[in-house]
Amino acid sequence: MTVLLFYAALFAGAFFLVKLIRRSMQARQDFTSLKTVTFGDESAVRPDRAASIISVLVIFIIWAAFTGSKLLPLHVPGPFIGETSFTYTLENAEGTTDDAEVTVRVFGFGEDVQKFEVEAGEGFASNDALAAQAGRSTTLLFDKNDEAKRKEGASIVAIDGQSIAAGGSVDTGDGTVALTGKGAISFTPHQGLQMNPIWLPAPETVVARFFEIASEGYQNFSLWQHLGWSLTRVIAGFVTGALVGIPLGYAMGLSGWFRGWFDPIVEFMRPVPPLALIPLVIIWFGIWETGKIVLLFLAALWIMTIAARAGVSGVNISKIHAAYSLGASKWQIMRHVIVPNSLPEIFTGARVAMGVCWGTVVAAELVAAQKGAGMMIIAASKFQLTDIVIMGIVLIGIIGYGIDILMRKAEDFLVPWKGRS
Repeated sequence: MTVLLFYAALFAGAFFLVKLIRRSMQARQDFTSLKTVTFGDESAVRPDRAASIISVLVIFIIWAAFTGSKLLPLHVPGPFIGETSFTYTLENAEGTTDDAEVTVRVFGFGEDVQKFEVEAGEGFASNDALAAQAGRSTTLLFDKNDEAKRKEGASIVAIDGQSIAAGGSVDTGDGTVALTGKGAISFTPHQGLQMNPIWLPAPETVVARFFEIASEGYQNFSLWQHLGWSLTRVIAGFVTGALVGIPLGYAMGLSGWFRGWFDPIVEFMRPVPPLALIPLVIIWFGIWETGKIVLLFLAALWIMTIAARAGVSGVNISKIHAAYSLGASKWQIMRHVIVPNSLPEIFTGARVAMGVCWGTVVAAELVAAQKGAGMMIIAASKFQLTDIVIMGIVLIGIIGYGIDILMRKAEDFLVPWKGRS
């Protein structure tokens, strides 16, 4: 919730700041700047490049601020690290009470927790020492060195002078002291808002890991081999899915018989996530490359089929009538009217299908893969190597984004009439 509020605040601040700067500059009065709605014309609303740059910077600022990165001078409050203490009041079976002080040393993320000792003091409640790691709870069995034992009826009745019972807790300023159901002390240092590196490492840690794996490799293969194999699988699955899906979509869009025959199958399989098909694909095609490509093929097939069908069905009937009036044959109408007008929908479906394939490749490489970005992520997650996991996710996202840009450029080159009547 804090991250979302922080992100919303940065978004609003950047929006109004850029708007204020642009308002102070000369306002544009051309036709394009006056457009407010699209109505099928993508040129009406164009991506604001300043917003794109600021959006990426905001993500890195949030990432750095919540991980204590050295790249950013200002951070959100971090976990308590250092030495603190609290006092507990012990009541023995006879109702007599005695106080003891617990000295706590909290070590930072990744540091070795070193135990230490303190003087026991006088009385049946002895002073104690407790070593903990930032953000993690540590339990203290007070009767290990106290004369009064829990099995004899002794219990803790107060922490820093505040009454407490089993299941209760007291905030000591630097942490929270709670009593377990059996009366033992549990101390949790304040975590602050920064993330534990096991959950989310700092950006520079991920970058350092990238250069390390790029030079030394991971799991007996270089980084480029991992990425190359994932890319090869995705392209193979996408291409085969498109080669089958586009003709099938055209047939469904042009023939009522084909549409009636295949529509139940397509509409049934479309909402089924590719991940649900993994067990069946393994049973039918095995755990090696064929099974992985088949899974990616199925991920792309239904999307490309629906895109091609929608493209054919969306062709303006007046264009077909005009072509017939000019003496065009069915083949000429197919070639010069239906195909060109359906290509924008097909390219949109292709971009969506490629994104789904990239999202599925991690699952496809879950079983018996020796190389691949997904395999690298899954292997690293087993050892809690979060920096490698995030590095793999970032690389998959960058490559996927790059492929989408290439497909947009190809669409602009091959379908220049998109958005025109």
